[in-house]
Amino acid sequence: MQSPAEKKAGVHTYVSQWPISSLAWSVRHDKPSRLAIGSFIEDYSNKVELVQFNRDTSDFATDSRLIFDHPYAPTNLMFFPSEDTANPDLIATSGDYLRLWEIHDDRIELKSLLNSNMSSEFNSAITSFDWAEFDTRRVATSSVDTTCTIWDIEREVVDTQLVAHDKEVYDISWGGFNVFASASGDGTVRVFDLRNKERSTIVYENPTQERSLLRLEWNKHDPRFIATVGMDSNKVVILDIRFPTSPLMELKKHGASVNAISWSPGKGHQLCSVSDDSRALIWDVVRHGFQSNGGGDAEPEMWYGTTAQINQVRWSALELNWIGIGFLNKLQLLKV
Repeated sequence: MQSPAEKKAGVHTYVSQWPISSLAWSVRHDKPSRLAIGSFIEDYSNKVELVQFNRDTSDFATDSRLIFDHPYAPTNLMFFPSEDTANPDLIATSGDYLRLWEIHDDRIELKSLLNSNMSSEFNSAITSFDWAEFDTRRVATSSVDTTCTIWDIEREVVDTQLVAHDKEVYDISWGGFNVFASASGDGTVRVFDLRNKERSTIVYENPTQERSLLRLEWNKHDPRFIATVGMDSNKVVILDIRFPTSPLMELKKHGASVNAISWSPGKGHQLCSVSDDSRALIWDVVRHGFQSNGGGDAEPEMWYGTTAQINQVRWSALELNWIGIGFLNKLQLLKV
């Protein structure tokens, strides 16, 4: 089915049937320019839809058989994080539980529902997760119950569960084998090493009165750096984990709250941030030989404006000059 699209040079728009809460790029070599988008409907019944972009014609195509129902709005989506086409074609979603879905040509089937609280039919909401590229059996989830859980998805069992923070954990990101970071309502970013589960390192404490940190992403290309964002904050804080507690720089050019961030997978010095100010800003922040002056006056390398508050951003790991953003019921692909 051909879907409505708006066209502008370097900008391609897909109009969904639903408001968009989450998005993900496929990583498989045989599925380039495939994305998943999750709905944001204030109801139990939500949707996840696969969208195929054709770079030659600049058109989008969807298949009604590749849309599936999802309980509650998905808080995150990720495809199987490997380019190898020998791997199964899977997508993971989070919300009330972590779920794995298997994608076929004509349908999508639930493969696993992973519940870390087997003693109860209820599970604390999962705020986000990260699927480890370096060990694709491992998925790390963050939860409102203050825990972080490491799943072995092949065996469908909990590998490790840690009480990670004093309040809700809102985001989580792998930084390398056995190492992950989390951001919390207690205002801290903490780094954990699974080889020493009894302790963690606080690499940042939010100094503002409303301390909650909502977003965090480890720079996979250059693991010295982590980006984080606080609640109702127009700042993106860049951390160098070699120098804990003191930020490397703060990026302050958004005019309203920042909602999401994404590092460039191929160029570890670039970051895209999106905001309630209806702009996507691309920053050149930690390039080789970079000297920080705190970053307060740092200007974005480029920016793009939309007609509404932008909720989500994801940089493609396969096609490195493409960024996907979500606002209202629109998925927009930007070529940078």
